[in-house]
Amino acid sequence: MIDFNITPINLEIKEKLQSKIDGKTKPVGALGQLEELALQIGLIQQSTSPELKKPHIVVFAGDHGIAKTGLVNPYPQEVTFQMVMNFISGGAAINVLAKQNNIAVKVVDAGVNHDFGNLPGLVNAKIALGTKNYLEEPAMSTEQANEAIQMGANIVEEIFTNGCNVIGFGEMGIGNTSSAALIMHYICDMPLENCVGKGTGTNLKQQKTKLQTLKKAVDKHKNSNINNHFSILTTFGGLEIAQICGGMLKAAEKRMTILVDGFITTAALLIASKINPNILPYCIFTHCSDEKGHRAMLEFLNSKPILHLNMRLGEGSGAAVAYPIVLAACTFLNQMASFESAGVSQAK
Repeated sequence: MIDFNITPINLEIKEKLQSKIDGKTKPVGALGQLEELALQIGLIQQSTSPELKKPHIVVFAGDHGIAKTGLVNPYPQEVTFQMVMNFISGGAAINVLAKQNNIAVKVVDAGVNHDFGNLPGLVNAKIALGTKNYLEEPAMSTEQANEAIQMGANIVEEIFTNGCNVIGFGEMGIGNTSSAALIMHYICDMPLENCVGKGTGTNLKQQKTKLQTLKKAVDKHKNSNINNHFSILTTFGGLEIAQICGGMLKAAEKRMTILVDGFITTAALLIASKINPNILPYCIFTHCSDEKGHRAMLEFLNSKPILHLNMRLGEGSGAAVAYPIVLAACTFLNQMASFESAGVSQAK
């Protein structure tokens, strides 16, 4: 297992930060969650004047062996590579939402079942042509999982080296809500019925089949000694989930602010937080997905999402939509007048 040296947040600056927040020309707490975000980002950066630099969203794509069965997904597996092409051409939701908010988008082939060749605009980090079908065998080997985690970390380190200090994670992979549901089931110790949702547009009949299929997968591996986060990842995870996990851990190691998107990226964070729990204070939870189970995931992590827009698209779309709010937290902290500088009397 790769070791990540994530520094626990130093709270020595907290009182000074809170004093600056409270000293702005407003009643104490009047900016609500913006004040909480300003404090969090200031603590991450260990600065009373934090700045968000060169924001990025990295979209990791990977295929899942289970998707070939058609039992957990109404869309064919080919949609994964088709959507990657859409990302590259700039036509997806994440592209337009990121462009609106001046966020750079990087697209990564973590394990798509397609040969892209040397495609401009696509980071080739392919570990395999998708995972194995976990109805029959573990999704990936230990070696593949470790390689994927390291690959995700390397990609984020390069982005950090180029000046980025705030990063969001997106994903694409037909069948990956099933992997996320299984990860949630094991790590959060919740009934599978509470974890399995619509995914990519399943109807009620398809959702029932999806749940029955995932129960069979759990039963298949009941004697496989799935007793820790790493074995959960190798048995049921996706290569894009593993790379997101490694990317998040490296981002925290580099003291970057992490924008957590929806159901699948939060599942990756569940794994990452078991590898190193020091990651959590570096995470901003951008929205609560409409995918069943995400709210419970967020509650398990004691997190407070910024937005509730009934989104469940993935791609990092929730992170892109929430970013202006995160930026606003830094903006008021750095630019709003204080009572002293404005000559405004404070409450007694």
